[in-house]
Amino acid sequence: MLKIALVATALAGLVSAAPVSAAPLRWSACPGTPRLQCSTVPVPLDYRHPDGRKIDVAVSRLPAAKPEKRRGVLLMNPGGPGVAGLRAPVAQPFPQAVRDSYDIVGFDPRGIGASAGLTCNLTDEQRAVAANPPYPHNPADVAKSAELAKQIAKQCITSDTADLLPFITTANTARDMDRIREALGVPKVSYYGESYGTYLGAVYTTLFPERSDRVVLDSSLPPEGYDVEALRAQGLGFQLRFPDFAKYAAEKDQQYHLGSTPAAVTAKYYELADRLERKPESGFDGTAFRGFTSGELRNDASFKELATYWHLLDTHQPLPGAAAAKDASDRGTFPVGYLGVICGDSRWPTSVRTYQRNVETDGVRYPMYGAFAANIRACAYWPAPAEPKVRITGGGPADVLMVQNLRDPATPLPGALRTRWAFGGRARMVTADQGGHVAYGAGANACLNDAATAYLVDGKFPARDRFCPAERS
Repeated sequence: MLKIALVATALAGLVSAAPVSAAPLRWSACPGTPRLQCSTVPVPLDYRHPDGRKIDVAVSRLPAAKPEKRRGVLLMNPGGPGVAGLRAPVAQPFPQAVRDSYDIVGFDPRGIGASAGLTCNLTDEQRAVAANPPYPHNPADVAKSAELAKQIAKQCITSDTADLLPFITTANTARDMDRIREALGVPKVSYYGESYGTYLGAVYTTLFPERSDRVVLDSSLPPEGYDVEALRAQGLGFQLRFPDFAKYAAEKDQQYHLGSTPAAVTAKYYELADRLERKPESGFDGTAFRGFTSGELRNDASFKELATYWHLLDTHQPLPGAAAAKDASDRGTFPVGYLGVICGDSRWPTSVRTYQRNVETDGVRYPMYGAFAANIRACAYWPAPAEPKVRITGGGPADVLMVQNLRDPATPLPGALRTRWAFGGRARMVTADQGGHVAYGAGANACLNDAATAYLVDGKFPARDRFCPAERS
């Protein structure tokens, strides 16, 4: 398998390195975001046949705020997978020094958003559970989720975009990135990616080490990417991160009344999840409650909202805000793009019994979220990946800076460390004693933030890995 992966990596680079003529991009104002310029880049659907069928990748550009200080292009991806990236250049809280120094370029990856979007013809009910099936309490629940997963997979692989599915992979998206680089007319691109975007960046700089400039990977997946084990790891991540919120809520017990100690707040989690499982309220059942909590744990700034929602649910009060508008079609939306990438990249277990064992095991190891993350998805019924994975290695210049929180609920530290080891001398890692998913700019740790900014702006690459102690904002 190792030889196959190495050969595939070499071939992937050779195929995409073939000379092509890129027409200059024609930019126009992005709809609804006039600060951004939008365009499209035609790319091969199948890079084994670069002169064959083309698809369009939607790209955006936020020009450098100070053209006289511009040093290049910073391509970025906000993660997911399945998340559109056109608005990412204006949504990302980069410091002004970074905005002064780069044209920041975002894009919708193939299959997602405005870039040749996939469809699975999902109903509204299926959209709610395609990426996150109902919480499983026992083997029967897993078997029921398996039937749902099988139906969703069938719809995806028989839809009118089924011919795209074999080519919706991280490796092909990385090849698209190099076509974007070429269309921009630059010999190298810098890159910032967070969450799944770290794996995309790792694959890009492995395939094209000579074309990447300054690479920052924020909150890294393992070197295998978003596979079944990376998903299961979120059970550990939740368990390690939750105490930060429990401490916050306990300190504000007079305001939220969720418990005066972290242990009491933890007990309230189980109480609310069980109650909502039996009798949903305000659009929340047990699954939605666990998923919402997991999402809000990703940033300290969300703790206030999370505690407020818990309090309202606990006291049977209506929740704030109106229901979000639903898309008329699932084409290019998150759940479809998410499944397209994670199922297309990796071979997932096909036995329902395997998922039943995983749910039982992780429900004991990580009782707060483990069973939820271990449940079966449509990937169990997906066609096998069309090509071997790209093997992340240390071949190339030392230009990869990884930044990571100690208590990351979505991409826990153990997986990020394995990616760090895979890169070897190419990478340095700056780890901060803080919680949350996405470290750069989202957290208060000036030590980590300054290290990332210094690298992007001034090229100051750390001499060695670094640990940043906790700081208080």
